[in-house]
Amino acid sequence: MSRIGVFICHCGHNIAGTVDVAAVAERVGADEVVVFATDYKYMCSDPGQELIREMIAEHNLDGVVVAACSPAMHETTFRRTVAGAGLNPYRCESANIREQVSWVHEKDKEAATTKAAAIALSIAHKVGGNEPLEPLELSVTRRALVIGGGIAGLQAALDVADAGYPVYLVEKEGSLGGKMARLSGTYLNFDAAPALLQRTIERVERHPYIQVLTKAEVAELSGYVGNFKARVETAEAAPTNGRIPYTLEIGAVMVATGWERYDLGRLPEYGGGGLPDVVDGLTFEQMLAADTIRRPSDGRVPREVVFVQCAGSRDPEHGVPYCSKICCMVTAKQARLYRERVPEGQAYVFYIDIRSAGKGYEEFVQETIQTKEVLYLRGKVSKIFADGGQTIVWGVDTLSGRAVEIAADLVVLATPMLAADGAPALAQRLRISTDAHGFFNEAHPKLRPVETLTAGIFLAGAGQGPKDIPETIAQASGAAAKVLQLFSHETMTQSPLVATVVPELCAACGACVAACPYGARELHPVLNIATVNAALCQSCGACVVACPNKASQVHNWRPGQMLEMVDAVMEIGD
Repeated sequence: MSRIGVFICHCGHNIAGTVDVAAVAERVGADEVVVFATDYKYMCSDPGQELIREMIAEHNLDGVVVAACSPAMHETTFRRTVAGAGLNPYRCESANIREQVSWVHEKDKEAATTKAAAIALSIAHKVGGNEPLEPLELSVTRRALVIGGGIAGLQAALDVADAGYPVYLVEKEGSLGGKMARLSGTYLNFDAAPALLQRTIERVERHPYIQVLTKAEVAELSGYVGNFKARVETAEAAPTNGRIPYTLEIGAVMVATGWERYDLGRLPEYGGGGLPDVVDGLTFEQMLAADTIRRPSDGRVPREVVFVQCAGSRDPEHGVPYCSKICCMVTAKQARLYRERVPEGQAYVFYIDIRSAGKGYEEFVQETIQTKEVLYLRGKVSKIFADGGQTIVWGVDTLSGRAVEIAADLVVLATPMLAADGAPALAQRLRISTDAHGFFNEAHPKLRPVETLTAGIFLAGAGQGPKDIPETIAQASGAAAKVLQLFSHETMTQSPLVATVVPELCAACGACVAACPYGARELHPVLNIATVNAALCQSCGACVVACPNKASQVHNWRPGQMLEMVDAVMEIGD
């Protein structure tokens, strides 16, 4: 018979303000598996943790339940506490009576108290069946792979290499730099882009710890965090198929595949793909980089230039529903540079609203309007068409309530940033996910913004979603920091709460192999049973659901434990 101790936390008034914690301790303490139950104001405090250690020794406890906040908050804290008292940490669990009870039932204290007792007792019965597990220890290959040679990939590679670890940088194009290489300058600091990028590329190409593979793509990735194998194919001359395969042994992957341009042909109402003097932002960047700005149709210097914001963005019916985040600032920069290069010219900007969130960004836009005399018109453009040698723009100024017609020499469309070509296919090869628009999904938008749900694979730059250069560089350095954290030890530990197989029940049907989204299952060729690669397993439980014989189970979440928990809840309910 297990000897379980249950500790009920007040969490100040967060729990005790709704739940009668003393009554919970009394009801739980009456159960046969619970030999000690008490309540305390703050279990996570030093005195609260000391109380747990003292009671483990005094009552010879072999399991501990702390009924408090979410396990995500302090379960690791309490497991360290019991480990310090000589108890196996996996014989300790948290029962969530704050988020799941007091915060959602504050108007019914009696029901909240009953529910809190039921949850605490169910976890006590579960802990009684927990195995005393030990963390898994895995070796770490301290080499990194960066996919993508834009500014995000360059920065991530440099950060890891500067720390003394080898990096493979794979770029599908023939040169490094990505979309940033096509910019004439950056906003706030016009001359920074070319010089900054060139210096960064030179550092990467000369770095002793970075190996650059251009015209290359990742064809396959196998293995698990700390021990991946990547098959990379390059387009160099080769005896077969014109591609040379490389097998790279790495410990972590940083995905920095960048973004793709929006096809102007999808904007026929704006003359996209049909009118030569209707261009997108990157094309205009190339025009700005030339000695003289000349329009494509006849080479003349444009005297009237119209910039159209949100051309395809924030338009779920005809374009994409999201904001590309950078367009307002890029348009302000381009209009400003145009006025400086063609002082006698006039620039117009049609906009829905101006999103200039960033240090110095709003000031930059206002200075563009006031000192460069760029005319901003709040309203949508309805149609763009050719008439004679000019491009006619029909729009509306909603502030004055008037229709606007401009005979323009050149129209620049601020089109959306799209996910890179092939991103969904690459995601499948890496076993990571993408959103509805093809951008790679982060593990958590706030708490884990550079991680994916596949351990050891990290995100950097616009492949995760639209962002400008400063944010891209910051995220790349964040991803590199996660890799360096992984590489800081020769070995790594992993939770042992992974799937397992009961050999006597396994029929080798393969249902679990097909169900596992992480490739952690396979059939043993000799034993003819399913096996689990514990390093790949993410404890999702898909194999448990798929197995018809209940041979697939997760450590400390076995069917017998689940039934014990149900019985405990029913006991409180009675």
